[in-house]
Amino acid sequence: MGVVIAALGPTFLRRRFTPADVVRLATLVSVPVAAVGWGSTSFAVMALALLGVVVPRALGLRPAFDLAVCLLVLLAGWSSALEWYTSVFLWDKVVHVVLTGLLAALLAVIAADLRLVPHAPDAGRVAVALLVFCAGLAIGAVWEMCEWLGHEFVDSAIFVGYDDTIGDLAADGLGGLLVGFALPWLAASREVVRRR
Repeated sequence: MGVVIAALGPTFLRRRFTPADVVRLATLVSVPVAAVGWGSTSFAVMALALLGVVVPRALGLRPAFDLAVCLLVLLAGWSSALEWYTSVFLWDKVVHVVLTGLLAALLAVIAADLRLVPHAPDAGRVAVALLVFCAGLAIGAVWEMCEWLGHEFVDSAIFVGYDDTIGDLAADGLGGLLVGFALPWLAASREVVRRR
């Protein structure tokens, strides 16, 4: 674990400026804006989004993968603050498919860096897709538990319900499976700076 952390710091600092860095800056600005304009729940969501946009840079991901994750994380954060999940038809499911798929792929990259699973280009495409499918379900399960906790103990306006939870988990798994097939391409050409 220490080796991975040691490698991530230099990667984060030495990477050239990319379009995703503009999104990271917008996310940083969004944290206080959401707190002032939409309250503590939106502040917490945006703070989590800030973490979500920093990790891809630290991992040295392909610029297109990095940008996609950052854009979707920021969009998901604002979708929560602006209540698009409950007001725009199927928006919740679309975000669950796309964002959770990308986050599951990100989790697979981290697991490969920790040598818990083989790197995507070294493993079979179906095996990688199944791994990312499982990661999508795991991320979805944790998210749904956090939503329930938020509803029970933070803000009862956070929408939860059996049908919504099952639909979200199905969307999470589908997103993981779809993005899993693209992971060998997405994880290629990483810019990790190795310590000598």
